[in-house]
Amino acid sequence: MAIGFPLLLAPMEDVSDPPFRAVCKDNGADLMYTEFISSEGLIRDAIKSRKKLDIFDYERPVGIQIFGGDEESLSLAAKIVEVTNPDLLDINFGCPVKKVALKGAGAGVLRDINLMVRLTDAVVKSTSLPVTVKTRLGWDDDTKNIEEVAERLQDVGIKALAIHGRTRTQMYKGEADWTLIGKVKNNPRINIPVFGNGDIDSPEKAQEYKNRYGVDGIMIGRAAIGYPWIFNEIKYLVKTGEHLPAPSIEDRIAVCRKHLQKSVQWKGPVVGINEMRRHYANYLKGLPNIKEFRNKLVTLKTEAEINEVLDHIARIYSGYQFEKTPLELVNYHEKCPVE
Repeated sequence: MAIGFPLLLAPMEDVSDPPFRAVCKDNGADLMYTEFISSEGLIRDAIKSRKKLDIFDYERPVGIQIFGGDEESLSLAAKIVEVTNPDLLDINFGCPVKKVALKGAGAGVLRDINLMVRLTDAVVKSTSLPVTVKTRLGWDDDTKNIEEVAERLQDVGIKALAIHGRTRTQMYKGEADWTLIGKVKNNPRINIPVFGNGDIDSPEKAQEYKNRYGVDGIMIGRAAIGYPWIFNEIKYLVKTGEHLPAPSIEDRIAVCRKHLQKSVQWKGPVVGINEMRRHYANYLKGLPNIKEFRNKLVTLKTEAEINEVLDHIARIYSGYQFEKTPLELVNYHEKCPVE
């Protein structure tokens, strides 16, 4: 990747769809991924899986992420993905939730490194796309084998590796440990880009971890939900040593409005409006006495009605000064991958 220090938007199930990716791209995300897609779902031609293949030229470079535990299925899925012409294909070996990991996919593959290598090799050989991997430190504290994993996956041809600084058993609890991410990056055998992921909730932390661990870029997940400005804020601090001002209420409403518009365009008015409801609280976080407006937004059924309420919020809170505080990394839901 030609960008000096790229910032990546993490693939997040039920979050990083094209509308969300659009507002993150506008605000500085350099590389983004689709929601993770089941290889079996693609092969069965499942409507939901196929819909997730939608990518648009304005969001390039963009990667499509797949998951699965069977070599043949992943290979077939890779061929299907290749037809849609993404910039890269990413394999998910990090999803910790039971319905994925306990079926031998996602982070479940961390229990069998030989299988992980075979699966990755099968994908690399079945496509001309650059193949990358997103994974975790290991299955549990006794099996933090990411250093071995990185070397062996590089040997079978992956072009980059993103590492979330937790084990599978940690899920999203506790603090992400970047120590092993740094060891992988500084391993003289490793010559592919290594991206760090986990708990980046401020420009200051992004800059600190960049300098401390030497990673080639940072992947951001939960901190971008309702706050896509974090990408440009990190870039500005790294470049100038100074902070951008917090986005104004006008900035927040404008991004929220675009997110809504893209959601309706891509999903249709009913689904687009319904699924947008989960985002209002995040965009409006920090505003005093906002609950009444928020409750109204999640009940309205037309884009015009929602825009009227957003206009009203913008007028009432015009000039409100938001505080610059670390973003709250909530467990957005128990689906995967949140980061």
